[in-house]
Amino acid sequence: MNLAQVLAEKARLAPSRVALQFENQKRTYQELQERVGKAAAILRSLEIKKGDRVALLLPKGWEFVELYLAALSLGAVGLPLNPGYRPEEIHYFLSDSESALLITTQEKISELPAVLERLPSLGLLLIDPEAAPDQSYPRLLEQSLPETKPGTPHFEDDPALLCYTSGTTGRSKGAMISHGNLIHNMQALDEAWQWSPDDVLLHVLPLFHIHGLAVALHGGLYAAARIVMLKGFDPLKVWETIEKEGCTLFMGVPTMYQRLSRAWDEIKQNLTLPSMRVFISGSAPLPEALFRRFKEQTGYPILERYGMTEAGMICSNPYEPDRRKPKSVGYPLRGIEIQVVDQKGRPTAPGEVGEVWIKGNNVCKGYWRQPQKTREAFEGAWFKSGDLGYQDPEDGMRLYLKGRIKELIISGGYNVYPKEIETILEEHEAVQEAAVFGLPHEDFGEEVLAALVLEEGPLSQEAVIAFCKTRLAGYKCPKRVFFRRDLPRNALGKIQKNVLQQEYQGGKG
Repeated sequence: MNLAQVLAEKARLAPSRVALQFENQKRTYQELQERVGKAAAILRSLEIKKGDRVALLLPKGWEFVELYLAALSLGAVGLPLNPGYRPEEIHYFLSDSESALLITTQEKISELPAVLERLPSLGLLLIDPEAAPDQSYPRLLEQSLPETKPGTPHFEDDPALLCYTSGTTGRSKGAMISHGNLIHNMQALDEAWQWSPDDVLLHVLPLFHIHGLAVALHGGLYAAARIVMLKGFDPLKVWETIEKEGCTLFMGVPTMYQRLSRAWDEIKQNLTLPSMRVFISGSAPLPEALFRRFKEQTGYPILERYGMTEAGMICSNPYEPDRRKPKSVGYPLRGIEIQVVDQKGRPTAPGEVGEVWIKGNNVCKGYWRQPQKTREAFEGAWFKSGDLGYQDPEDGMRLYLKGRIKELIISGGYNVYPKEIETILEEHEAVQEAAVFGLPHEDFGEEVLAALVLEEGPLSQEAVIAFCKTRLAGYKCPKRVFFRRDLPRNALGKIQKNVLQQEYQGGKG
């Protein structure tokens, strides 16, 4: 079972339907599959074979989609990379993965002479027409390549993607994601979110991340829906495109929804959103205040789901709008089990906080050439997520997340969950966003700190602490508060608390 072949079979059922539109260009499912076939012939002419790692260091666009699906169709392993990575980061990913081919741009190659010198066996394919004839994807497309040989057999456990984790606490680990992981997860989401060929997905996420690639792109292609792909995110452009293109689905991260909410008042008089059926959020916790504000503004309760690189999508709030709840990530998808355990791996009582463990056909095979890290991440068939959460026994064991284990603050012997405090802080009318983190403290072990972005001001540290004391036990309240113009984030908008810890470690602020 090969993901690209599964998607190709779906495409044959709707050959004339528009599959993808990007920058005023449209391609039907048949046209897209023809391009993927030509791209596969090019990769095979470059001696790419089953199991080879193919790194895609590309901007969002046609080339990424075509060459990614082509690599998978040959049984090669896709390695999507953020074009914003610095040369040393790129060298690590390419060398650690032992990639056979790097697909990128002439501009990016000009930044990497030292990297290429250290990787003499790495093949190159550039998406620029002006590149050398044997390295230019557009020029190779013009050639009449010999007919490719039949593909090798493909199995469900064959690796399809190598996705590196953020590595905030050590060197990045490459999660080995199989074709079966991607296919089963895609099918479960198709069912949970009630995809249909009539859907029009507005795609604004990066393709180098599991959210934009395995959830949005795979989901749209599997449903034989139309995907309207924007190069990046602009709130006014999103609202205008939803109206113009009759979009039915939108997937974003909380930062995007914050900006969409702010832009609503500017454009709402021109919007009716008759086509929309669901707004979906993930990759970071969705603040309750934002959930409620967005619903009041648009009439749509955002559907929040829970996923991670190593396990794809795990849980989702129900599709029915009245069953979605703020702060909750819902229930496990089909084929997936979860349990919440204590520090000794024993199941907690319903409602008690513990680590979320996951089991199912969505969980990756482990970490690339890191057997020790793989052993540490699993307990039998259960994958240890590193996320803290609890299940509500009065609501069908609905899952709520409380943050990451590594973000847990132990102050004066008490467990402090940052997400609980952030929720309270974001209920203050002057606070737009909050990030709570801990730093070592001589007396308490760790002290609780908060970094805030204000909606309006001024607001003092004393006022913030006093507000918290009316809602929280004293040991949970921040001891120090920092005011910032923005919070450090990764490419998907997730707050980087390790950056905040580094900034304030020396008493800054």
